[in-house]
Amino acid sequence: MFGKRTDGAPHRHEPMSGLWFINNAMPKDDSLSAHVASMANEWSIRKRRPVRRKNIAPLLKQLETDLAIDLNVDGAFIEMAEYGPWTMVFVDRTPLVIELLDEEEQRCVFLTLRGFLEHSEALKWVEVDHGAIPFLMNGADCMVAGVHGAESSVQSGDLVWIRDMTHKRPLALGWAVDDASTLVENTKGKGIKTVHWVGDELWDME
Repeated sequence: MFGKRTDGAPHRHEPMSGLWFINNAMPKDDSLSAHVASMANEWSIRKRRPVRRKNIAPLLKQLETDLAIDLNVDGAFIEMAEYGPWTMVFVDRTPLVIELLDEEEQRCVFLTLRGFLEHSEALKWVEVDHGAIPFLMNGADCMVAGVHGAESSVQSGDLVWIRDMTHKRPLALGWAVDDASTLVENTKGKGIKTVHWVGDELWDME
């Protein structure tokens, strides 16, 4: 992918070293550890109960439309639950769908990372290089220096899923700070505010 130098000429994003991400992506204090501990203590599952598919059909339809996927949950055992401020949908006991509010208090329905494992064709993806992976899996926000591609419909404020550029495997979910082209072209600053990543409480949930 190409961006622009200060003189307007294109340049190629190069994979970032681990040292760059240590200096720029990771918190300078224990805030991340405190946040993870807070999630473990406060973001517990509540009110988990079976639901009929027809009762959540509008939610699932919205998700299918937004991500251009077919969930195909006919005949599945479906449950709903509260997870902190989020609403979750379990399909055959696996958490596959979340509903949360964006910064403007608008409802947003999205797949979990386990959901994206089953729907790798879904829209709203952002790709990162290998250097970003260990930090994303630690819960760090995604810096634009590691971004090498983004699906064209991504807009600022969208909930997006982050995947590795080689194997296309989901790594994290977060709120996009800029649109697709800006995420790819920029080389400095934060690109995505992470909310869910491989190895967190939600990933390990059953």
